[in-house]
Amino acid sequence: MAPLKPMRGKVLIKLIKEEKMTKSGIVLPDSVEKEELERGEVIAVGDAKMDHGKELPMQVNVGDKVILKKYGPDKVKFDGEDFCVADEDDLVGIVA
Repeated sequence: MAPLKPMRGKVLIKLIKEEKMTKSGIVLPDSVEKEELERGEVIAVGDAKMDHGKELPMQVNVGDKVILKKYGPDKVKFDGEDFCVADEDDLVGIVA
């Protein structure tokens, strides 16, 4: 069970930390990271968004690996773990 249930149109994501390493084997810290996209796993999905009285079903499911905008989602800490709460529009795609 997810620790938080996101609100309508939102997704709870656990970020996947990937170690970046140079060809010579030097591990780069997160502060060097310049990319504006991150990877994560969907932990929970909110209810469908409403648009002019119609439900728009969510396109992601729990367990999906996704790519998301780095600066769009809100960072939250719950029970000592770090999560992101993002609008579905902040997701770039689902990793196949």
